[in-house]
Amino acid sequence: MKFKKLTPIIFITCISCVKTIHIDLQQQEPKLVVDGTIESGLPPYVVLSHSLNLFSTISKEELEKIYVHDAQVMISDGVTNDTLREYSYTDSIGFTFYLYTTDTTGLNFDLREFDTTLLKKKFIGRFNTGYTLTVKTKEGQSYTAKTTIPYNAKTCDSIWWEPVKEKNKPWCTMYGRYNDPPALGNYTRYFTRRNGERFLPGLISVSDDEIVNGTTYTQQFNMGWDKNSLDSANAADINKFGYALRGDTVTLKYCNIDKTTFTFWNTWEYAFQTYANPFASPVTVIGNVSNGALGAFCGYATAYKTIIIPE
Repeated sequence: MKFKKLTPIIFITCISCVKTIHIDLQQQEPKLVVDGTIESGLPPYVVLSHSLNLFSTISKEELEKIYVHDAQVMISDGVTNDTLREYSYTDSIGFTFYLYTTDTTGLNFDLREFDTTLLKKKFIGRFNTGYTLTVKTKEGQSYTAKTTIPYNAKTCDSIWWEPVKEKNKPWCTMYGRYNDPPALGNYTRYFTRRNGERFLPGLISVSDDEIVNGTTYTQQFNMGWDKNSLDSANAADINKFGYALRGDTVTLKYCNIDKTTFTFWNTWEYAFQTYANPFASPVTVIGNVSNGALGAFCGYATAYKTIIIPE
């Protein structure tokens, strides 16, 4: 009886101890955001934008305003220098995005597909080569970043599929067989493509070789996921996440990367997975662009494996 009488008192006391905490979120000045890539056999491309505050209104119009125009964007491999040109492209839903890439004046070139004429005449990525990106905005700010396209030292020699162990399900689990060289320090990132769609990175797309160094091993890989689309099939049905489907043509894009690229995407993906989790440790995404800019300039040594899954 004494316990029953005491319980409401404890409950009321606990409620009375609750305190409302107000956090004053300061508005931050926009920072330059760099999304730069150079792959083996392809020209570089660089997307420049401004950062948004955490609670900014996100709309099609606002997103189109964040692009940085009329910047001087240059890339160098230490021997050859190339000044990139700004292009725009409007997609099927009317959204226009902007990027800087090699100047294609006088060439038959479509932004959606680099052709062989361009590859022979313009600046393209090469194995075992370092690159420096320099950005000068029209306001006079300068930024630099460095990356490397390494050798394709770590390889995937085959991919295959296995059906999920549920009756009447068309889902397939994907696997690869990988060869890691004896020396430590091999970093990779992978992307997948289903049928004729674009390449998408896996939810956890980067890895190092601390555990598998110098071995040949088999590992499952999840199909890439469009992190920007909440309406994708993977997001709509979490049970389908990471699987291919019967009848799909699946291409694995397997890339060797340097440590700087690995660190950027490793911290970025960790931050993405822990977003809105109050119990997760805070993480800083570590880029490689100078002068306080966000983002990174990344190099990829690419190789491809394709398989057709029968219906």
